[in-house]
Amino acid sequence: MHVVRATAIERRVLNVGILAGEPSGDLLGAGLMHALRARAPDARFRGVGGPLMLAAGLESLAPISTFSMNGFVEPVKRFPRLLRVIRALRESFLNDRPDVFIGVDFNVFNLLLERLLKRRGIATAHYVSPSVYAWRRGRVKRIGRATDLVMTLYPFEPPLYAQHGVRAEFVGHPLADEIEPVDHTAAARAELGIALDRLVVALLPGSRMSELRAHASLFMQTAETVEKTLGSTKAGVLFLVPCVDGRSQHAIETLARKFPGLSLRVLPSNARLALAASDVALVKSGTGSLEAMLFGKPMVVTYRLGALSYAIVKALLRTPFVALPNILAGRRLVPELLQHDAQPQRLADALITELERGRAGNHLTEFRMLHGSLRCGANQRAAAAVLSLIDR
Repeated sequence: MHVVRATAIERRVLNVGILAGEPSGDLLGAGLMHALRARAPDARFRGVGGPLMLAAGLESLAPISTFSMNGFVEPVKRFPRLLRVIRALRESFLNDRPDVFIGVDFNVFNLLLERLLKRRGIATAHYVSPSVYAWRRGRVKRIGRATDLVMTLYPFEPPLYAQHGVRAEFVGHPLADEIEPVDHTAAARAELGIALDRLVVALLPGSRMSELRAHASLFMQTAETVEKTLGSTKAGVLFLVPCVDGRSQHAIETLARKFPGLSLRVLPSNARLALAASDVALVKSGTGSLEAMLFGKPMVVTYRLGALSYAIVKALLRTPFVALPNILAGRRLVPELLQHDAQPQRLADALITELERGRAGNHLTEFRMLHGSLRCGANQRAAAAVLSLIDR
């Protein structure tokens, strides 16, 4: 008689612990949850996530706002409180043991929790590699002690882990799957009621309040400088600012009153639509620069940190670039103006230069090539990697 061994999913309901500490992780976590549920329809998910993960069926153990922070100093100040939260989560997962715990980004605290759970025999996976290619490569061994599997978004990351015997799999980037490699401008402007011949600049200062405090005024001053230079053209310049929630929207609208000469429109929770409709974008370093690249938009990337946080980053950084398009290409595709170089006039000049380059289409070929390298069914590949870990 031939006996077929039942898989973990066939034996029982798949029980998954999962934690995302910020909006970008919420997006990744929700996509992975949907892909896992497609393979295991009765799967149960418990942990921490935002609105997308909650809509995907997450049983919340703590609000995602618990983990909202930025830079290096703020996490240190809040560490005792966060440590209490992580201990409570550990006890919850040990009392109701998941088949696997998945930490989605949010590296410091997820890796700590993963290590605590792995010590107690729970399989752990980390979705999105920390930026070991950029700084603190010595973390690879510690990551391997915390997690059984690292799922990476970029193809150059697994070899760094293989050097230290840590299992890592490139799964691709979900955003590259979701965003089709075509021109979205006309459709986005039709949705927003913006004329095709209007000059549109997307401003993405960040999603967290700490990032808005660091960047919002700088972005408004830059917009004012661009308006003075280009505002006489056609119908003037329209600036689009996406906001993730009511709090950030209120902050932007309050600040905008100090710049009455700007034609500015706030788009609640719609960074992609702002980018799709734009001619050029000013973007805080991070996922926004990747999204701008996927939409084929010329951009200027910037970032400001507190003095102490910036000093730490500068001392540890091991890559010449911070913008994701530049890191992926291995060369400067888009301008980066960081910290002291992030001044309104310099940013405005760079935006105008990139606008002209964009009109010539000089950036599109390489953007499309990079887009294709990341477009490989990330959610499905990540789900398969997680399930293989459970079966193993």
